[in-house]
Amino acid sequence: MPRWRLHTEFTFEAAHSLPNYDGPCRRLHGHTYRVRITAESDRLYPSRYLSTPDMVCDFRELRWARADQEAGGLDHAYLNDILEAPPTAERIAEYIHRETKKRLPEGIKLTVTVWETPTSWCEYTDED
Repeated sequence: MPRWRLHTEFTFEAAHSLPNYDGPCRRLHGHTYRVRITAESDRLYPSRYLSTPDMVCDFRELRWARADQEAGGLDHAYLNDILEAPPTAERIAEYIHRETKKRLPEGIKLTVTVWETPTSWCEYTDED
């Protein structure tokens, strides 16, 4: 069966703190987060921007998080005010995954990778 995989990457700037962390990360600090999203499907769909079924999904829907916080994204946000759990890389990846899934048709498999630093990252997927 044919499969399509879309990949996109972007960055956003954000601050956070881990109040219960035993170390310097409990203090307010910021990162340039790098995000890679992969969307995979065995069929093509229309989108908000294209009425014919010729896309896995629109890249714009995958990159919503790079928008400024005032526009609904995560850029220049204080992540503690947005996430319900402590804003670890794991929870940020989970949050982006969950919010991206809401923007896509059913049946699209997502993998979200979030780099907190150039050498430390987390991958979150809905794979069984």
